[in-house]
Amino acid sequence: MGRVLRAEPGQLYELSDGERVWLGRVESVGLLKRGENRIEFSLVEPIAAPESKLKADLLIALVKFDRFEWCLEKATELGVRNISPVAADRSDQALIAAAEKRHERWERILLESAQQSRRLRVPALRAAVTTEKAFASVDAECRVMLSERADAPALRNVLRRDTSNSVALAIGPEGGWTASELSAGRAAKFLEASLGQLILRTETAVLAALSIVNFALGE
Repeated sequence: MGRVLRAEPGQLYELSDGERVWLGRVESVGLLKRGENRIEFSLVEPIAAPESKLKADLLIALVKFDRFEWCLEKATELGVRNISPVAADRSDQALIAAAEKRHERWERILLESAQQSRRLRVPALRAAVTTEKAFASVDAECRVMLSERADAPALRNVLRRDTSNSVALAIGPEGGWTASELSAGRAAKFLEASLGQLILRTETAVLAALSIVNFALGE
């Protein structure tokens, strides 16, 4: 802030602790060649920071990490509340094994994306679990899993049946969900839904599906 943005006394900034937002005035800037740099603020007044009433949870199968991390970034920008990485049947075993080591990096991506989009709270990132465990952990009223099956109803039609502001969206890996995973989803009260006739990559499906959910159920 002091070296790059050249903060000076009297300038105003919005400050957040993840719970509230305040308008803060810079009182002093201390930049040292060695030791701790310090900028002191005085709090001027609270700033209203309304959050969306839509509570969207994302269950996303582990895919190649560059694409997975892109999904984390865009899901944060689109307001997702919780993100659950899923070790799906068709997820690469090497990715599943390396997921735990990436958790800290992924949390940092979520934080930076939340700051960029000026979200008050950072999405919660859960540990990677099997598909069945991920489905069983969901408490959202509306539960949707994207499906490539030809007879799956369109996502917009599935959402029209629901007036809830709490939705869980499950998106599978390249190749889609297996038959056993579809059965596990139905047992956990998930409804199958389609994004159309074209087969989308996981990251494209995340962006498209969350945009539709926000349009249909958000403000």
